[in-house]
Amino acid sequence: MGNDQCEVPTFNPVDNEVKEILQRYSIIAIVGLSDDPAKDSNKVAQYLIRHGYTVVPVNPTKQKILGLTSYPNLKSIPFPLDIVDIFRKSADVPPVVDEAIEIGAKVVWMQLGIAHNQSAQKAKDAGLQVVQSKCIKIEHSRYFGSDEAASVTINLSQ
Repeated sequence: MGNDQCEVPTFNPVDNEVKEILQRYSIIAIVGLSDDPAKDSNKVAQYLIRHGYTVVPVNPTKQKILGLTSYPNLKSIPFPLDIVDIFRKSADVPPVVDEAIEIGAKVVWMQLGIAHNQSAQKAKDAGLQVVQSKCIKIEHSRYFGSDEAASVTINLSQ
């Protein structure tokens, strides 16, 4: 399997566990957050901020993203994190998961199209909850009925 391909997750939390994660935790580090508003990571971060979450950018090439201090890695963040949301290719997941375990994060969340079963199992064995290949924005919209999700329409008449 190539380094840019997504594994099929061997496990994921059931729906009510995903919903509980989104209700219980509010401080989310987004690893790989882009400052480009056209990128999915940026759209997800803006969505989470609008819905009351504290977003912490993690991008070693930027000092600020969305007006927020960006950190080069998880270990450099000077306060506890709840969720580590990963927007990196699957091959880049293992060191991020190792850092998430080291800093005592509660959840490792791999965005849609990102899964790494070995790292997921390592995080789970360390006591973290793990979500693989799911978009945190889509999941939040699904459980909490965001108006933004409802405003998306498809015009088939053209």
